[in-house]
Amino acid sequence: MNWQVVNDGVMGGLSEGKLTPSQAGTMLFSGMLSLENNGGFSTFRSSDLKLDLSNHLGLLLRVKGDGRTYQVRLATDALFRGMEVSFAAEFATEKGQWIEVKAPFADFKGSFRGLDLPEVRLDTSKVRRVSILLGDKKQAPFQVELDFIRTYGATSTKR
Repeated sequence: MNWQVVNDGVMGGLSEGKLTPSQAGTMLFSGMLSLENNGGFSTFRSSDLKLDLSNHLGLLLRVKGDGRTYQVRLATDALFRGMEVSFAAEFATEKGQWIEVKAPFADFKGSFRGLDLPEVRLDTSKVRRVSILLGDKKQAPFQVELDFIRTYGATSTKR
């Protein structure tokens, strides 16, 4: 999917994240979160997509983390002041343990650069990007390994 790391350096921060594929076929997202220069996030995201997930209930992730809380984010064509809205759901990791995490689409909340947008709803028929973000305001090293992200709970078609 041509994953790309984006750190808070885009706004002057000093956080460093990197994405490393493993021989087992997983992706390791690791680095150092820094709060200096008003920073505090690191993310990796897919290239542009055209996904219709409207027949599913949510995302299922298999992760091995560091005990920190991350966000899975989706972008659609929703805009706020001409800029892309992010829809996020948080998930906690267990240090050194593989877990499966469900993120129901109903739990995804819209925001723009930290501003909550409760009136903006996620349109799962127009998903353009998937990302994982750490922004828990804890200056420390981080590491989360991702085995997969997939949908779950296909809904029945109404007739």
